[in-house]
Parts: sequence; structure tokens; C-alpha cells
Amino acid sequence: MACTTILVGKNASYDGSTLMARNEDSPSGEFTAKKFISVNKGKQPRSYRSVLSKFKIKLSANPLRYTAMPNAIDNEGIWGEAGINELNVAMSETETITSNPRVLGADPLVKDGFGEEDMLTIVLPYIKSAREGVLRFASLLEEFGTYEMNGIGFQDKDEVWWLETIGGHHWIAKRVPDDAYVLMPNQQGIDFFDFVDAFSKKENHMCSKDMLDFIKDNHLDLGMHDEGYKIEEDKAFDIRAALGSHDDSDHTYNTPRAWFMARYLNPTTYTWDGEGADYTPESDDIPWSFVPEKKITIEDVKYVLSSYYQGTPYNPYGKTGDLTNKGKYRPIGISRNNFLAITQLRPYMPKEFMALEWISVGSNAFNVSAPFYANVNRTPDYLANTTARVSTDNYYWSSRLIGAMADAHYNTTAIHIERYQNKVHSKGHEMINAFDKELLSKDFANVSRKLANCNDAIAKMLKEETDDALDKVLYTASCGMKNSFARSDA
Repeated sequence: MACTTILVGKNASYDGSTLMARNEDSPSGEFTAKKFISVNKGKQPRSYRSVLSKFKIKLSANPLRYTAMPNAIDNEGIWGEAGINELNVAMSETETITSNPRVLGADPLVKDGFGEEDMLTIVLPYIKSAREGVLRFASLLEEFGTYEMNGIGFQDKDEVWWLETIGGHHWIAKRVPDDAYVLMPNQQGIDFFDFVDAFSKKENHMCSKDMLDFIKDNHLDLGMHDEGYKIEEDKAFDIRAALGSHDDSDHTYNTPRAWFMARYLNPTTYTWDGEGADYTPESDDIPWSFVPEKKITIEDVKYVLSSYYQGTPYNPYGKTGDLTNKGKYRPIGISRNNFLAITQLRPYMPKEFMALEWISVGSNAFNVSAPFYANVNRTPDYLANTTARVSTDNYYWSSRLIGAMADAHYNTTAIHIERYQNKVHSKGHEMINAFDKELLSKDFANVSRKLANCNDAIAKMLKEETDDALDKVLYTASCGMKNSFARSDA
């Protein structure tokens, strides 16, 4: 499953929140309808069984309530993907990542292990912090194994952790620096790893207890070391070289996405273009994390996860200049985006309504993000009632329709999309600000019900603006149909 992730530490965001965001994308030629739901304790399974493998597990009788973005059609399982539990801990799963044959030969994938289909359901309802999320996931991985390699994000109001599975049972995890952001485009991405920390204080690094032996016994270390080198004393081990992929396909599918996002968020820190560029779209050494040049906003996150190489020769909609490289690289905002969830944990708000989840569905190049409170027992029908049948009664299909028409008539509909995005984002902030003030002025009795009512109002606004955008895009696209004819044309 192809996806793109950005993680933002609390001192790198505009308001002191930790931010975690990820696109879920379908494989080529597929489009997966999604819905936004709240899973109450009574709906959480106690005996869980995977659909795609033979994995099964008994789960605790005391789960936490949590939000999720599962498939609207459950023929392939749940695929919960992104959510926040009632203790304000978030999880994003998964970023499908790559490795190399030596790793997979040393620790083969497990056919009947668990996978992306299962992970949110068996982890998020049982964790009380981001760090605890890493440890629970790791224990399950070591016991049951996985049939695919993935990156998983865990977030609370203070910390964001990124975990990468290594082969069938191994793992590494690194804490996102508070003043930095992290980019992940379908590759094993952690670049340098501190084994001293991982096997002592574990402040910013954790890994499988046998990771040192795993690397040494299987000759995975590719570093050129001085005599007397000891891996257990290495505070900056090149783990990407040891465990990552080094394929030609990375240079068209993965590294260009990291390049564009970093180029946007750190435009003057490095040279990104031309013969003297520090990093190019095909560089294998683009850092895992950067300190941004300015604080990162929700709009920044939405923009980079919707991007398609605007302002570069690789823009698939480009019509001027040298078009030789047009569409050369895989966009982030691609036709087969299923959804984007931005989880925001606001430390300046009471725990009862600290957590927001900004939701987009369909192709991110043409959709919007709207904020919803996470501490709720139910979600609005407009986001929760997605069906297999195309219907403008739900957010997913309306967004898909807008995207398909706007893509085909990009130049004439772009203004409608821009106005739609700006309007919904502005109104989203306005409504959250108003609701926050109202909630702060009252006691927090029945807060989940109150927050659900706030979400209903946001969903009503979202539907009105989405219907309006659909109307405008449809009209403009209809006027541009190739079979148009009028007597005045003759």
C-alpha cells in the first residue's frame, strides 16, 4: 500500500501541538472508499481474526474508545489506519516500506502474521502513551510476526515516535525531535541510529533486544569503520544503509516525494535545484528529519501531502517551458489517495477536547481538510455513512467526483478548488475557535455528546461547501465538453 507520512514535533508546529499526518493510497488501478467512525467499547472485538491471513488474537476486555478510518466495504478486513483514543494517544498505520534481500533473507516475512489490516484495531485501544504504543506493537510483532514491512506512527501531546518493522519480527523506533519534522515516502527511512541510547536510557531510540546481533550475524553493516570499531558504541549508525532498499525504482517513486516536501518546508536551508543542488529528487541521502525554517501549520501539512510538484518541471499539469520531465515522478497528491488524516493534540486545551482530527478523502490535490473533535461516541453521518454506491450524500464520493472532473479540466476548475479549500479551512478554524470558547465556559459534563454536536455542525458546513464546489466544477467541466456546439459556432 503506497502512502506518504509527515510527523511534526511540538516545538516545530505553529501552536505547540504534536502533529501526525498520513495519506492512505490504494494500489494502482484501485480506489478504496473510506469512512470516519468512533469505535465504542462494546464494538471492539474480544476475539480478533484477520481476513487476509490466518492471524488471530485474544484482546483485552477493557479497551479504550477510539476513532478510526476503516474501509467502507469490509471484504478485506478493517484497515483502521488512523485514529485517536480517549486518552489522547494517536496512531497512524501504515507506511508500507522497503528493505533489501539480505534483511528479508535473515528474517523472512511471516505468511500468517498480522498486517496493515489489523494493526490499529489490536494496538490503539490498549495504549496510554506514544511510547507505550511502540512497546505494545513491538511485543506483538516479536510474538506473531508480520507478512509485510511497515512504518507506524504513535503520538501523544509530548512525543511522536516512528517505528519501522525490519523483516518478519524485528523493529527499530526513533522519537521525532521536538523541534523537527520527519518525512516518510514508502521507504525504510530512519537514517542514523543511536545504539548507546537504545540499549540504555531509551530516551529517543528503541529496537529489538537482539538488533546488534542481528546486524552483526547477518553482515548488514555497510559502514567503512576504523580498526577497533564497536557497533554497540555507535551513536550515529547508518541504519538506512544497513536495513533499507537501494533500488532504481526508489528514484521515481519514493525519494522525489521527500525532496519536494523538504524543498517546500526548508526552501533556503539547502539548494534543491540545478547542477549544484545539495539534494535532488533522486538523492538517496535526504535526511529523515529537518528543523523547519518556520513553524509548520495545518495548511502546510495539507499542502505537502496534496502536492504534485507544483513549480517544478515534474508537474503533471504543466503546460509551459520544457515539458520533457512532466509527470516523471510519482506525485504525493495522487488520483488514488483514499484519505488524509492529520491528528493534532493541543496541549493548551483541556484533555476533554484536546484532540482534533482533520479529515480529507479522495484525491488530495482537489479536496479539503476539515477538523473534527476526537473524543466522541459517534461521528457525523456525512463522514460515517460511506457506501459502495456512489452518492453525494457522503463526503467520500462527493470528493471523488470533484477530483475526477477537476483533474480533467484542471486549468478552468483550479480557481474553484482553491476557493473551496481556502473557505473550508478558514471556516474550520473559525468554528473550532468558537466551539473551544463555548466549551471552556461550561462544565465538562456530557462532553462527548457536546463534541459530537459540534462535529455535526462542522459536517453540515463541509457538506454545503462541498456541494457548492461540486456544482461549480460540474458546470465548468460541462461547458468544456468536446462535443459542445452552438449555432453561433457555425
